[in-house]
Amino acid sequence: MTSVRHHPTAALAAIICLGMPGAVAAQGQAPLEVTLAEAIRRSLDVQPAMVQARGAARNAGAGERSAWGAFLPTVSTSASASRSNTSSFRTGTTDTLPPLYSYSGGLSASLVLFDGFSRFANLRSSAATQDAAVAGLVNQRYQTTLATQQAFFAALADEELVRVAEAQVQRARQQLQISVNKFQAGAATRSDTLTSTVDLGTAQLNLLQAQASLATAQAALGRQIGVDQRVRALPDTTFPPLPDTTALRPAALQAAPLVNAAEAQARAAGAQVWSARSQYWPSLIVSYSNSRTGTGSPSLPLFGTYPENFTWRFGLSWTLFNGFQREQAQVSASVARDNAAAQAADARRQVNAQLTQQLAALSTAYVQIGIAGANVVAATEALRVQQERYRVGAGTQLDEVTAEANLTQAEVNRVQARYNYRIARAQLEAIVGHAL
Repeated sequence: MTSVRHHPTAALAAIICLGMPGAVAAQGQAPLEVTLAEAIRRSLDVQPAMVQARGAARNAGAGERSAWGAFLPTVSTSASASRSNTSSFRTGTTDTLPPLYSYSGGLSASLVLFDGFSRFANLRSSAATQDAAVAGLVNQRYQTTLATQQAFFAALADEELVRVAEAQVQRARQQLQISVNKFQAGAATRSDTLTSTVDLGTAQLNLLQAQASLATAQAALGRQIGVDQRVRALPDTTFPPLPDTTALRPAALQAAPLVNAAEAQARAAGAQVWSARSQYWPSLIVSYSNSRTGTGSPSLPLFGTYPENFTWRFGLSWTLFNGFQREQAQVSASVARDNAAAQAADARRQVNAQLTQQLAALSTAYVQIGIAGANVVAATEALRVQQERYRVGAGTQLDEVTAEANLTQAEVNRVQARYNYRIARAQLEAIVGHAL
């Protein structure tokens, strides 16, 4: 009888030793602690997608400057000095001259006066491309912010789930001790102690899994913000209320970054159609060149001591036929314009559908927070009743274990509901392109 009574105690000791911190693998250095605002700032600086979006905006800005520069003349200058070891003859005589230095300088400029309105079309296209790049940068900023918030809230949720698992372990330990005491007093069966032992082992395993999930989430958050270590998310004491979404849909359909980018790309594609049509027009160019050459020492920088040779040119070119290449370019540009217009219209419908989905998810998640809180209160009271019934012998151990499992699940659901609401809110902000 003594060995039977000591068996649950030995099992308890083994399980407690299994769950001690020494049995868990070393986690390395302490995690870096960051707030949500700091995490977002860091991720916007290091995420490759943000770097690419900023680079695309810079390229688009340079393209627009280049389009404006096409209205300005092209200017170039040159200067040279040369000397040969070959003697030359004096003009009209047989006398030879020693090798001399020869100097030359020149200035040239050209300006396109008319190119079939191609420069104006390219200017509109580059401006629209710049708008699309800026809208794409804004969209990517909110997508990166969303990804950071998801990683941040996942780390916070996993940290709370660890505390839920720790509370489950503590309740299981207390229940096991009660079962052992009642078994030793002859008021419980060996099955009760074994059930409590298994329940404690399950709680210890859940705790280890929660700790592993927390370490994974903290490592993922570290990667998101660009650090090579685990990052602990610092919780915000304020909980955002349900936002007013009455006028959200019309504003989002007009100012959503995804819609703005698609519409700007459609405008750029439309401008390219006019650029392709400019090939049917003639081109008119004016140019000027000035050159000076001499053998004496020059007076820099204008070579004023040398005789001047200048030329003005007015040129007209008109392609009458080029093997239907203009027609092919025109068709290709028209097809690209139609595709961009269809994508812009679909982007608007996509945002409208996403708004419907996320607004429903946001309101549902907010309601679930209250329901989950009520479930925790009810499950806590149910566990208290079952513990008291078991203590006085009016209930079974299985009823108490079931009530304890229900409480743990209710606490898990409350944690998930709270962070599902935060993530749904972040997803809605990413769609509309501004904070709610």
